[in-house]
Amino acid sequence: MLLFFVGFALTAVALIADPLARQQLSGGHGVDLGVLQLRLAYNSGVAFSVGDQLPAPIILAVTGAVTVGIAVFAWRSAPISRSIQVVGLAAIVAGATANVIDRIRDAKVTDYFHTGWWPTFNLADTYITCGAVLVIAAVLLESPTDTAKEDSR
Repeated sequence: MLLFFVGFALTAVALIADPLARQQLSGGHGVDLGVLQLRLAYNSGVAFSVGDQLPAPIILAVTGAVTVGIAVFAWRSAPISRSIQVVGLAAIVAGATANVIDRIRDAKVTDYFHTGWWPTFNLADTYITCGAVLVIAAVLLESPTDTAKEDSR
C-alpha cells in the first residue's frame, strides 16, 4: 500500500506542476531563485537529451516499457523491502510515470528547473534521482542479519 499511495501522490504533484510551469513560464518568462532558476524548456529525448533524434513513438515505447518494468519490480519487491526502499521505488516509478504521461501530450517532456551548470530538469526527474538515492541507501544500510533473514524465507 505504501508503494501505491506514495507513487500516486508524487505522480499527481508532478502532473500538476508541468502544466503550471508551461503556463507561468511561457513566452520566455523566468523566475530567478538564486542557485536555481525556473525556466521553461522541452526535452524530446531521454535523460540529458539522449536519443532526441529518434522518432517520438520509439522514445515513448521504450520509456513506457522501462517504466512498466520498474513498476513490476517495485510491486514484487515491496512486500519484502524496508519502508525507505519502498518509498524510493515509489519515487522512481512516479517520476518515470509522470514523464511518460507528459511525453504523450506532445512527444516532449516539460523541464523547468535550471541551474546553469546542469541540464534543465523537472520535478519528476528529481523523484527519480532522490528515489535512486533512497534505494541505494536502503541497500547499503541493510545489515547482514537482514540478508540472512531473507535467505531463510
